[in-house]
Amino acid sequence: MWYNDSGIDFKYLLINEKDKKFGLTVDSVGFQTIPPHTPYPPTKHPKSHFFRPDKGRILSSHHIVYISKGKGSFSSDTTRKTDIAKGQVILLFPGQWHTYSPSEEYGWDEYYIGFTGKIIDNIVAHDFISPENQILNVGINGDLVNLYATAIKAAKEDKRASQQYLAGIALNILGTVLSLTQNKNFRSKESIQKIELAKIIMIEHINENINMREIAVNLGISYSAFRRVFKEYTGYAPLQFFHELKLRRAKKLLTETSKPLKEIADELGFGTYDYFLSFFEKRTGQSPSNYRK
Repeated sequence: MWYNDSGIDFKYLLINEKDKKFGLTVDSVGFQTIPPHTPYPPTKHPKSHFFRPDKGRILSSHHIVYISKGKGSFSSDTTRKTDIAKGQVILLFPGQWHTYSPSEEYGWDEYYIGFTGKIIDNIVAHDFISPENQILNVGINGDLVNLYATAIKAAKEDKRASQQYLAGIALNILGTVLSLTQNKNFRSKESIQKIELAKIIMIEHINENINMREIAVNLGISYSAFRRVFKEYTGYAPLQFFHELKLRRAKKLLTETSKPLKEIADELGFGTYDYFLSFFEKRTGQSPSNYRK
């Protein structure tokens, strides 16, 4: 099965007094894949966030933790020890003791973002989220993974106003989680969960060339059924969707970076510079260099 196999990718951020006046600041964002029978958490994290699962910890900020693969457990001051499965979100609250960890047998893939400020305090005060309901079922969702990936990228680039940009992403993640939790009927179908998993595979391997038939095989569905349901759900055939992801990323790199065109072509796995030019011109009607102007 394809999943994100890049290991660990995270950023802990410094926050200044002006950022705090915005109303929401992000202090951490990241991803980590924990294979079966490996130590948890990885030792690469700073002492302020490192903890022993048998002892637990108390954080000073809110966190949204999304498990996209695997199994584990969670407990806190207000939640008895509960099994966690892929497609679930764990909400962490400041000042609250908690602990969680993947199972030895299965491991897990974990996305997280930490934030604090008056905006989230107001959201909690009005009971949109609560320490009494810390585990939410959102299912496998590619859009949610994409939001986390965007946040990680923005945090590592650390451009001007990055805190305000990240605050918007954090609220988008929270809003998406609440919407997915409260609108379960269509998402709960097994076939739709497989399509969402396929989207995650494509997002996480956007820099490669992947075989759509192989994805279908790994998801345990025939390619004809996979293609039909995928198009019904997204409006795109699988390969078209993957190409659209690459095109959007290429446009973003062209407008937001000064990377040479050949470097962008290589970064997005186009194989050759000429193929990148042909791919881009066919879909936009202009060359990458003209699009950048």
